[in-house]
Amino acid sequence: MRVPWWGIASSGLSPVLLIVGFTVAADLQPDPFDAVSRSISTLAVQGMSYRWIVTAAILGVGVCNVVTGLALRAAADGGRLLLIAGGVCSILIAVNPQHPQGGSVPHETFSLLGVVIMTLWPVAAIRRAPDAPVGLRPRVAYAATGLNLALLLWFTAELFNGPQLGLAERVVTTDQALWPFVVVLTVVAAGQRASEPTRAEAHVSSS
Repeated sequence: MRVPWWGIASSGLSPVLLIVGFTVAADLQPDPFDAVSRSISTLAVQGMSYRWIVTAAILGVGVCNVVTGLALRAAADGGRLLLIAGGVCSILIAVNPQHPQGGSVPHETFSLLGVVIMTLWPVAAIRRAPDAPVGLRPRVAYAATGLNLALLLWFTAELFNGPQLGLAERVVTTDQALWPFVVVLTVVAAGQRASEPTRAEAHVSSS
């Protein structure tokens, strides 16, 4: 039960790209940008300064999720497929930015689909074997989904002229970007534990 090095790298790179992307893009704006009240998508609006930074970050997150889904063989196939689908949604969000004069139907559609998919994938990835990695166990997966649902409720409430829309969106997306990395780490840890008896047996037989 192992994760290829490229799957570990992609899962760890995803949250880094996201956080660095929306932070740097906001800091570089020529006019003060209130990240607490304004959404990430605002930074990628056509004509916005340094919009390429957020666009590249969201695109990178999508690619990372696709790669991680392919690498995470320890997870149930349904979860892997949803993680890949969530990555595809991120890619489509990046290539369909909002318009300066208002929203974009493709952007909003893929954003909604992506959020729902990334909320559900931990449950779809569950393994019920006694020796399943911690991140793939039912209680842990349901807890992760429950936390994300609670954050989504906060974000949904902020959509109705809430003063913390940007903060809520950043917390939700960061949580969703981090969870694949957490799952991968637990799979790696489980693989190391499983290999310890083998190494011990080899040492005894050689001595």
